[in-house]
Amino acid sequence: MKIRFVLFALTGLLALSACNTAPKKDAKATEAEKPKGKYYCTMHPDITSDKPGTCSKCGMELADRDTTKK
Repeated sequence: MKIRFVLFALTGLLALSACNTAPKKDAKATEAEKPKGKYYCTMHPDITSDKPGTCSKCGMELADRDTTKK
């Protein structure tokens, strides 16, 4: 009888711990948080700038970001 109670209690704890995880962000929310520079590196999209130039990580020319909405 004690074993059943222990197993039941452990199952309940596992279920509760699974419910306490933080929800994952959806793709649209993540996209909205990205920096929005007019120019970006095609190899490192996190590198952005308002002016043309080169990537600080790899030295490639920054590409013009298409800012028009479809």
